Amino acid sequence: QVQLVESGGGLVQAGDSLRLSCAASGGTFRGHAMGWGWFRQAPGKEREFVAAISWSGGSTYYTDSVKGRFTISRDNAKNTAYLQMNSLKPEDTAVYYCSAGILSGVDGDQYDYWGQGTQVTVSS
Repeated sequence: QVQLVESGGGLVQAGDSLRLSCAASGGTFRGHAMGWGWFRQAPGKEREFVAAISWSGGSTYYTDSVKGRFTISRDNAKNTAYLQMNSLKPEDTAVYYCSAGILSGVDGDQYDYWGQGTQVTVSS
């Protein structure tokens, strides 16, 4: 059974940086064929798309609010995806979830696997 495990969340101040990691293990996870996505959910709000990267790594997508501040990347050898978050703002506070699937994009329904989430809190 495939599992995705996020790490790297925490409490930081506005303007700081964090790097989230998401490692896949178990089952028959074919990392080189998977697209990855990051989503987040703030208290009282719906889950929203943050960033995605295609199976080849050649295409990346970001929601407008994080463009220029966040960078998604992947390491196929490690079956791991990353989300580098710079210039963090209080409005970035949320539980961040990673996802993986044959398809990748802004729609969470396109993904096959999900992590348990990691809390990111940005204080002003």
